[in-house]
Parts: sequence; C-alpha cells; structure tokens
Amino acid sequence: MKKWYYRLSLRRRLWISFLILTVLSIALTGTMSYWIAFRSTEKEAFISSQNTLNKSVRVLDEKFRHIIVTTSSMMLSDPFKLAMGEVYSNHDAGSYTWLSSMQTPLGQMKIIEPSIQSVLIDTPLGELYATNDLRISQVGLKDTIFARYLDDPKRVIWLEDHVDPLFLGNQRVISMIMKPIWEVSVKDVYVVVNVKEDAIRQAITDDLLDHTVHYFLISRSGEAVLPLSLQMSSFQRDPEFLKLLQSQDSGFFKYDMDGKPYLVNYSRLTMVDHWTLVSVQTQSDLLSEVNRIKTTTLWIMLCCIVLAFMLSNVISSLLLKPLHKLQGLMKKVEQNNLEVRFTSKYEDEVTHVGLKFNRMLEEISALIKDVKDAEYDKRKMEVKALQAQIDPHFLYNTLNTIIWKAESSQNQDVTEMIVSLSLLFQLGLNGGNEMTTLAKEIDHVKQYLNLQQKCYEGLFEYSIEVEDESLLEWPILKIILQPLVENSILHGFQEIEGMGIIRVSITCSNDNLQLRVEDNGTGMDVQTVGADMRMEHSLDKSYALRNVYGRIRLYYGSNADIDLYSVPYVSTSVTLTIPLSGE
Repeated sequence: MKKWYYRLSLRRRLWISFLILTVLSIALTGTMSYWIAFRSTEKEAFISSQNTLNKSVRVLDEKFRHIIVTTSSMMLSDPFKLAMGEVYSNHDAGSYTWLSSMQTPLGQMKIIEPSIQSVLIDTPLGELYATNDLRISQVGLKDTIFARYLDDPKRVIWLEDHVDPLFLGNQRVISMIMKPIWEVSVKDVYVVVNVKEDAIRQAITDDLLDHTVHYFLISRSGEAVLPLSLQMSSFQRDPEFLKLLQSQDSGFFKYDMDGKPYLVNYSRLTMVDHWTLVSVQTQSDLLSEVNRIKTTTLWIMLCCIVLAFMLSNVISSLLLKPLHKLQGLMKKVEQNNLEVRFTSKYEDEVTHVGLKFNRMLEEISALIKDVKDAEYDKRKMEVKALQAQIDPHFLYNTLNTIIWKAESSQNQDVTEMIVSLSLLFQLGLNGGNEMTTLAKEIDHVKQYLNLQQKCYEGLFEYSIEVEDESLLEWPILKIILQPLVENSILHGFQEIEGMGIIRVSITCSNDNLQLRVEDNGTGMDVQTVGADMRMEHSLDKSYALRNVYGRIRLYYGSNADIDLYSVPYVSTSVTLTIPLSGE
C-alpha cells in the first residue's frame, strides 16, 4: 500500500483529496439550504409585522380624521356661526347666550366621538366650552403650551401627549388646534380639542396581540407622541435610527443597538405626516423557534469545519510535503545558497520539477561564474579605456610645458611637475587594483589639477573640501574625480574671460557618499548631456561622464547615480552619489 501510494501521481492524490472535500461540501449544502430558508422566514416576518403596523396606522388615521370631521361639523352648526358673527362684528353683549347655545353642539361632539375629553373655543370676546368640563379660569390659552402653535399657518395642528392645562383633572391628552371654518376669515379664534390618551392607545394596540413587540408613536425629531412602551429612550437618542425612519413613508429594516439586532417596522400617519408609528422587536424574540434550529445547524457546521480543518491539515501535510521541501530549498536559493539540491523518494510530477530545479541551479552557477569573469574583465577594460583617453593629449601638453620651463630655467616648476606626473600615474595604476581609498583618489585629482595649473597658468583655481576626515580611508573606485575636473578645464573654461574656479566637495548623507565637482564655466545642456550619459553606446563626446556613470552603476548598482546642474557662468556641478554599504 505504501509503495502504491508513492507511485501515485500528484494529480491522483489531489483527486482523492478533493473527493473527501466534496463529501464534506455535500453535507454543508443542507446547511446552506437552511440558511436560505432562514432568510426567507425573516423576510416573511418583516412583511407580516409591516401589514399589522399598517393596519394600526389606518385605524389611527381614521380616528384622527373622524375627530377632525366631528370638529368641522360642530363649526357648521348655527350656534357656532352665530358666535363667529358676533366675534367678527366685535359685539360681546351676548357672550352668555353663546355659551348656552354651544352646549348642544359641544355635547354632540363627545357623543359622536367618545375619545374627545374636552373642547375649548378661544375667541377675542371670550371662551366657549361645555359647562360640565371644569375650566381652570386663571389659565388662558396663550399661557399654556398651545401658545407657540397659534401662529402656525396650518389649519390643523396636533400636539404630542401632555397633561391638559385648560381643564381640571390633570388628564393626559393629545390635543388638536383647529382654526374655524366660516365664510369670513375670523382672526384669533382657535378650537382646541383634547383627545383622551387612553382612547388613542387603545386604537393602536387593540389588534396587536403579540406582546413581544414594542410599539412607539414618535415625531420627526424622535420625541414620544404617545408613551406606548418604556424601552424607546435608547432609540430616540440615536440620530442614525431616526434618519432611517425618515427615508420613506413606510418600510422595515434591521438595526443593531448595543450589539443586539432589532427588527424595525415603521409607517407614517397620513393625517399627521410628522408622526410615525414604529414597532421594534429583537430578532431573537421574533425568530426564537428558528434560532433554535439555527443554533443546532451552527453546531453541526462548526463540527464539520473542525473536521475539515483537521483533515485538510493531515492531507495537505501528506500531499504537499515534497512541495514544501522544494519551497524551503528555493528560500535558501533566495539567500544566495546555490549549493542546495532536491531529493525525493516519490516518482511524481513534483520530483520531476525538483530534478529540473537541480539542473537549473547548476546552469545558474555556471552562468554566474561566467558573468563574474566577464564583468571583471569589463571593469579592467573600462579603466584602461579611461586611462587611454586621458593619457595622450594631457601627456603631450604636460611634457611640452616641462620642456619649455626647463629651457626657461624654471627648475622648481619642472621638479614639481615631474613629481606630480609621477604620482599621478602611480596613483592611477594603483598596482592594477580597481579600488583605492578616498584619500588616494583626492591625491590623484590634486596632482592632475597641479599639472594643469602649470600648463594653463592663470586659467583657474581650485579647492577640495572633505566634510568628515574619517571618510578618507573609505574604499572607492579609482579615477572617478579626474574625468569630472578635466571636463571643467577643457569644456568649461574655454570661453570665459575671468578666473575659473573649481570646487571639489565630499560629504556624507543618508548612508551615501556624495562627490561634487562644481565650476563657474560656460555650462552645459543638462538634459542632452544627461540622456547621452545614460546611453550605453553614443557617438556624442560625453565619453568621460558616460564612462564614470557606467562604472559606478556596474559596481554599486542602481543606488549609485550622477546628478547634473548648470547655470552658465554661475555654477555648473556634477554630483556623484555612491552608497556606503554593499556592492
């Protein structure tokens, strides 16, 4: 059995694994079916609650409409019209007669609509009300909460639940302020109808048999119009909850409050458009039976997940062991260890890949050796090419100057030039080594500048500044400063009238060594020269810059760079940036 398994292909082993996972998937399909049923049940619960709520809203709207119609009918009675006529003509001689004549219409209002607690008709000439209602005489209409609503342009205004301030008894009522209906506009006349709070509450809750649902009648601002439950305070203070209520006239949504999900249904009243009836029920209460099934299903799912996890670990560890081994070897290769080799007792596709991986490493090792040899030869040739470029004309000019000074008996200058020339070539050759120290590189460029000053007397002056003396022992490529100062002398100072100035500065910043050569010469076209410098092959004459750029990039990598800057006759600089860490 063991040998048979080892001879199986990776595809066959994966097929066996997928077969096991498929069996688990079939088991989980039933769970997903239940979940769909659960969502459907939840939606049906929403719709059922919404239908019940809409029915209660219609009943409440009908109650408010009937109160408005009853009040309007009272305003069409002859006693009310007679009273309005007297108010319009500002004749208050018969106020007692009006009060007596209005007893019948006011009594009929309570008979037609038993939910009416009391009615007050406030006029500039006096008040009209049913005499069996005990009026608080010392409190006027404008001294109560009704005062701020009297100037509202609406003809009918409804007020939230409050204690009746107009009549004795401290009855809790919902009030309606209505302006009179008459053929002539009568100012400052208001009809206040106080409706029994219990009657409104009964109209809302008569058909609501589910006691697990909490109902609220609230205004647009979240204030309770009628206290139907004591659990509304937390929702009333939540602006996001109130915003959702204002999105449509009716609807439902799920809302989380204090980490607990609630099912919310709402419907706005037609007769009072800024009042909304809301039902709130916890999801657990509404779906308690379904939740029990869900809990059982979740436990089954959890067991299946644990089982699948355990099987997956065992199967993946068994099947992917060769791949993990190959992956570990690849990580070692990433750390430049090319000596690793893949071995396996299996005879599958992964083993074939591992063997090809071994051959690839062998070829890479051979190629790296070839590349190293080629790059070493290339760098040597680059140095020789640069030396071959600077030797002929410079050597001729220097030797001619030495001969002329010797004939002129300027023996001191001749001695200094011969010493500088000797040191220049000694430092440039550097025993055949590519690397030198920064101190030697500076000494090399000093000898070159001294010789050029002797050859071109009065043409330029130079200065060399090193920010930190400890940098002088730092290893650096040789002959990278001399080509830059040579460009300043040969190209920068050809057409200037005054004294040329060359400044060589060496600084260290952000683990980078910066070598800057600056002059006040005729300058250059930075974009053209920079583009030509970065071209591997070019027919233009910026050979020295291209040579230095290629060498530092070859040795130091992409972190090394050359920056060019030029303002003609003011400042032209070439800055070499070389990283201090690593090759």
